[in-house]
Amino acid sequence: MKAGEIVKTFDARDGRRVVLRAPRWEDLDDLLELINSLVEEGADILRTEKVSREEEIDWLSKALASLEKGEAFYLVAEVEGKVVASSDIHLRGGFARHVGVLGIIVRAGFRDVGIGTEMMKALIEKAREMGLKVLTLAVFASNKRAIHVYEKVGFAVTGCIPKKFFPNGEYIDELIMAKVLE
Repeated sequence: MKAGEIVKTFDARDGRRVVLRAPRWEDLDDLLELINSLVEEGADILRTEKVSREEEIDWLSKALASLEKGEAFYLVAEVEGKVVASSDIHLRGGFARHVGVLGIIVRAGFRDVGIGTEMMKALIEKAREMGLKVLTLAVFASNKRAIHVYEKVGFAVTGCIPKKFFPNGEYIDELIMAKVLE
């Protein structure tokens, strides 16, 4: 897939037009703002410190190279010219080369309008095109909104790592979810 290639357009439940596409270099500042907004929010993500512009440049250059080589798949959601969500599928290797590991983030103010669900559907379709047989993901057990979306598109909880996270002095389990692709 080429950088910037459009996968799908749709209208979110709030009427805003959404473009799902591969990321491109011009998205650098939006992607940096997206991840740092989640850090500021204290969202249920692994990152606890803001990302520097240099770190984001490094990440995006590697992401675009992986995308071009077909080693991974990246998808962003753009609303009114701004990236508001980002997702990816990373391929496993060896005996697990038929497995993809999925990640997704959606900016506050763009949740609960169908963007995450449509991104997940597009990721699942792309995984099938890539010949993958299984998709997996990990999620904070406290992230009920995300778990609902994952279940809605066919993921099921297959495991739990108790007390994996310790934000704000409270233990939170990590749920492992999987979807077998038909």
